[in-house]
Amino acid sequence: MFLAFEDRPSPSPFVERVWRCRSLAGGRFHSMAEGNLELVVTRLPGLTAVTLRGPVTRASLVDCPPQGEWLAIRFRPGVHLPNQPTALLLDHNNLDLPVIGRERFWFQGWAWEIPAFDTAEVFVERLARRGIIARDAAVGAAVEGDTQILTRRSVQRHFLHAMGMTPGRFRQIERARQAVELLQSGTSILDAVHDAGYFDQAHLTRSLRLLIGQTPLQILRQQAQLSFLYKTAAKNSD
Repeated sequence: MFLAFEDRPSPSPFVERVWRCRSLAGGRFHSMAEGNLELVVTRLPGLTAVTLRGPVTRASLVDCPPQGEWLAIRFRPGVHLPNQPTALLLDHNNLDLPVIGRERFWFQGWAWEIPAFDTAEVFVERLARRGIIARDAAVGAAVEGDTQILTRRSVQRHFLHAMGMTPGRFRQIERARQAVELLQSGTSILDAVHDAGYFDQAHLTRSLRLLIGQTPLQILRQQAQLSFLYKTAAKNSD
C-alpha cells in the first residue's frame, strides 16, 4: 500500500473526523463513495491547494502522485454551507479555493490560515461563528436513528438540502463502507452480509462494486489501495 493514513475523532459538533495521509509512492487507488463534506488541503512539491469536496455517490479510480501530503476535515452529516447547495458539489464537482501564498486561502469573502491536524476545530469554530457553515440537527438525528420528531417527507427534504442526497442513498454508502471495514478486519463474506444488513451475497457484491469499486473477495484479499476509511456503525437500509 502506498498511502499511509492517520486519523482522530473530533469533539466538535461540526467535525466528525480529522485525517491526514502521505503518499509513499505514486499509484492508482479506489476512491470510495462518500456521504460527507470534506475540506482537504493538498501539498505537493511546488503546490498547495485547498478544496471543498462534496459527497460522492459511486466509486472511481484515482491517480495519486508521489511525495504528496493531504489533510482533511470530515464534517458531520448535516453540516453544510447555507449559501452553497450541497447538491452542486456532488460527484466531484468540488470547489477549489484560492490559495494566498503557502499558508492562507480565500473562502467566502475572508482570508483564512490553512488549518493543521491539531488546529482543525479552531478553524471550523471560526467558520461557524461567521455563519459560513451550519448544522442541520434533523439530519444528524436521522443518521443516529431518531426520526420520530419529523415525518419521512421532512427528513427527505432536510437530507436533500444539507447532504445533496436522500437518506436511503446516504445509508447505502455508509453500509458499504461498514462492509469494507468488516472484510478488512477478517470477517468472512457471509458474516459481512449479515453484520452489515445485506439481503444476500449478490446484494453485497453489487453494492460494493458500485460504491467501493471492488468485489468482496478483492477487498478480503486487501490487494488494492482504498481511500480513507475508518470504523462505522451504519444503519440498515433498503
